[in-house]
Amino acid sequence: MTQRITRFVLISTFCFLPSAFPQAPKYEVYAVRYATIPAFPVADLVQGADKTLKLDIAMMVWLVRGNGHTILVDSGFYRPQVYKGFTVKDFVRPDEAVARLGVKPDEITDVIITHSHWDHADGADLFPKAQIWIQKDEYAYYTADAWQPGGKHGGVYYEDMNVFLKANTEGRLHLVDGDREILPGINVYIGGKHTWQSQYASVPTRSGTVVLASDNMYLYLNLEKHLPIAQTFDKESNLRAQDRMKTIASRPELIVPGHDPAVMTRFPKVADRVVRID
Repeated sequence: MTQRITRFVLISTFCFLPSAFPQAPKYEVYAVRYATIPAFPVADLVQGADKTLKLDIAMMVWLVRGNGHTILVDSGFYRPQVYKGFTVKDFVRPDEAVARLGVKPDEITDVIITHSHWDHADGADLFPKAQIWIQKDEYAYYTADAWQPGGKHGGVYYEDMNVFLKANTEGRLHLVDGDREILPGINVYIGGKHTWQSQYASVPTRSGTVVLASDNMYLYLNLEKHLPIAQTFDKESNLRAQDRMKTIASRPELIVPGHDPAVMTRFPKVADRVVRID
């Protein structure tokens, strides 16, 4: 009888030890700065901002690594024709910038495209083996209606949409229908109407849940002052996205904006123009 009780106690104790349960996935998250656009008007980023303010904005992609995946959130740009009209400084092609972390282009397993603008989608074909994740409505609009009379495709280039079309024929394109988990522990959410159907991502890390906002939040100022981005079809949808990000991230400082150079100083540096978010 004593042996049975002892055995029951041991089994019960083991069952309630943390190691007896599957561990939630954890990832490393890095911001990789590959270029700068100098003297960008802050009023073009934050609605209502002082029109005299200028900022050298950071062009970034985000590397997420863990659980058998090496993921890019957005792919940057590299074709000169897509950034004509902009002054670009300190440019390093996104695949070469990611190499600072020892990652080769064909080692990227997944690319999450937050939206189809040139500075976030143009580099997708630099990572030829990656599975590509984009919102279904975003893909549908920019491969069809955007180019019809009355359509809007400012900042979106047919070369980039052709890359997605090719990936689709190769079985590498995943059309995401709304909010969902797309990889273990990694979720995407419908964002504000910066483009037809943008998205942002959450990633579980050792420090908590990180939200990679991309252009759903250009600068920290958007979140701190609760101000919508300046370039949006619908400012209320952007504010709703910001509010929701606050409920998803473990704390506000883990919400990462799309173009704020302060990202490079708020987190520890691990390589040239690379910081670790978590």
